[in-house]
Amino acid sequence: MSTVSAGILLFLIMDPLGNIPLFLSLLKHVAPERRRFVLIRELLIALVVLFVFLFCGKYLLELLQIKRESVGIAGGIVLFLIGIRMIFPPKDGIFGDAGGEPFIVPMAIPAVAGPSTMAAVMLLANSHPGRTADWSIALFLAWLATALILVSSTYLYRWLGHSVLVALERLMGMLLVALSVQMFLDGIVAYVNPALTH
Repeated sequence: MSTVSAGILLFLIMDPLGNIPLFLSLLKHVAPERRRFVLIRELLIALVVLFVFLFCGKYLLELLQIKRESVGIAGGIVLFLIGIRMIFPPKDGIFGDAGGEPFIVPMAIPAVAGPSTMAAVMLLANSHPGRTADWSIALFLAWLATALILVSSTYLYRWLGHSVLVALERLMGMLLVALSVQMFLDGIVAYVNPALTH
């Protein structure tokens, strides 16, 4: 996988367009003068968490004795569930509703740094350990694009409108479902192949 395709994958999983309504609904409970600060703080927390998983995910998997294939299968399942919820969103949104000023949950985790994104960065790091610099660039660029969209969420919401954002979210949901099936199948193949060769 190239750096560009890895960045696009991570960007799709982060789903910034789909997160615009969620972020706007969470920020409406925050004082107007603090909204940008809270948004940037949550985005930076998400970036730090994802880099921790990129660099330390391998050791976490070794400590828990979890195989790389298991992470791929689990990531595929979680990604599939999120994709389904994007296509058929519940009344209270993908991650539910919360009052007051959000801190870490649900804006940083799981909206931006969700289980699927964590699984994806761990898979990238474990599949090609020598390309950590490439995956770091891909992660940062995907996060930067996500951050720019979410910081501009108010303007984008006014410009695109609710119905266009809903349509885009469902389209991204379809892409995520397809990616999740591929991730799941890759995990199954990687798990079954060694057993067949013995």
